[in-house]
Amino acid sequence: MSKTSTSDSLPVVIIGAGLAGLTVALELAKNRQVIIMAKRGLSESATAWAQGGIVGVIDQQDSVDAHVRDTVEAGAGLVVESTARYIAERSADAIDWLVDQGVPFTTDPAGPKGLHLTREGGHSHRRIAHAADATGKAIHEVLLDQAKAHPNIQLLERWMALDLITNHHLKNKKNKHPNRCYGVYALDIATGKIETIPASAVVLATGGVGKVYRYTSNPETATGDGIAMAWRAGCRVGNMEFVQFHPTCLYHPQDRTFLITEALRGEGAQLKLPDGTRFMTAHDERAELAPRDIVARAIDFEMKKHGLDYVLLDATHLGETFLKEHFPTIYARCAALGIDISKQAIPVVPAAHYTCGGVVTDLEGKTDLPGLYAVGEATYTGLHGANRLASNSLLECVVIGKSAAAQINQHPFKDMPEVPAWDESRVEDADESVVISHNWDELRLLMWNYVGIVRTNRRLERALHRIELLQSEVQEYYANFRVTRDLLELRNLLSCAELIVRSALMRKESRGLHYSRDYPQSWTVSYPTILTPLNRH
Repeated sequence: MSKTSTSDSLPVVIIGAGLAGLTVALELAKNRQVIIMAKRGLSESATAWAQGGIVGVIDQQDSVDAHVRDTVEAGAGLVVESTARYIAERSADAIDWLVDQGVPFTTDPAGPKGLHLTREGGHSHRRIAHAADATGKAIHEVLLDQAKAHPNIQLLERWMALDLITNHHLKNKKNKHPNRCYGVYALDIATGKIETIPASAVVLATGGVGKVYRYTSNPETATGDGIAMAWRAGCRVGNMEFVQFHPTCLYHPQDRTFLITEALRGEGAQLKLPDGTRFMTAHDERAELAPRDIVARAIDFEMKKHGLDYVLLDATHLGETFLKEHFPTIYARCAALGIDISKQAIPVVPAAHYTCGGVVTDLEGKTDLPGLYAVGEATYTGLHGANRLASNSLLECVVIGKSAAAQINQHPFKDMPEVPAWDESRVEDADESVVISHNWDELRLLMWNYVGIVRTNRRLERALHRIELLQSEVQEYYANFRVTRDLLELRNLLSCAELIVRSALMRKESRGLHYSRDYPQSWTVSYPTILTPLNRH
């Protein structure tokens, strides 16, 4: 990999190749050199798995105020309204930007801007632009192709960031360089070598922490890398207790991570018990269109009450023609597993889906550490509050991604100090990798059992105790052996698990995605949970 030596020509390093990272990259590449780093294949991101769509307030019968109200209501009192308004006001521009990039949204000649808009749970209007039922894949393919073709963008596949380079790492600390991020240490997974990559700015676009749970709709990449790195570098994190469990993940032994989009419920699919009884009307007046946290808890309640492994999502009344036209991916995927969704209800269970908290940033993606930006699911901007409104996530990626790129362009960095190489002189090759895989499995199981949809203080305290023991084991391993992707991901997941548990223990109420049997009531007034690391520089 070629690396530059003068700060004028230093690239911006973007860690992550999903919608958030690609948006920043394409905006910056107009006049800056950009490196995009993906720890697995370039197509393996949460964006590519997003089915539903992206919010666009473009219908004349809709309004920014209505979108803000829906976001605030879904967020259960913890949405920062100014953030929600900032993003809602830019939703139409975000849709235009994606259309200009060539994203093939589903069209409707009679629809606003010629687009077909759908509706999802928690929305009061049809305002979701989509590409059939594989919107994320369509968006990701278009933007990734553009990034591959751009002369100012270098794509590093199967490279993983270890840590951010800060003042703590500098050789000559007497020069009193400003406290900031100077680049990243990164592992070339193919060679096992660790490279030092100086950067004029670093952007964390690493996604969420779904893989900390045993059951998740997330891809393998969702190991909280950016959140953990930012925390180690002294940045605050916010609202980590609010992990959204998607209500409907396919329950099938051959496919445990396939998401059944809530757009299916938006079009009229109904949740039922195995005997055919519809149950959502007993939990919320909005029934299947209630926000995700309510639907997930209702399913969890019914499964425990009746001793079920799953419930059923019945879309048979929508008809084969409609289902094939509007949900071709789901129809084909289920058919391949022997389920004809036009004739059979779909077995579903809740699964960890979206991280509503993350690295604290402003509306330009700036973190507490100068030179470090964060965008997308890895962040806490205040948009999602205690529960994310459906399809706001892709919108946040585009809006904050564009504003972060503008901010980076306005503040070039030209005072790069000497950055030391990574020191591997005192480590050796690992003798037993089974330690990593065993600890990984134990962590995901204890998080599922103790820090899931319904929580208690006793469960949380047990989880924290075991997480701390696992951290000490992994830290000893990290200090003595050469790093691998599995080791780095486990280290990051443990950091994020600790942040989730500590945040959950701090919240003495039930709100949104955090439900505690010890504190079932909600406070009249509530505040976000902000954690500050002890090692802030």
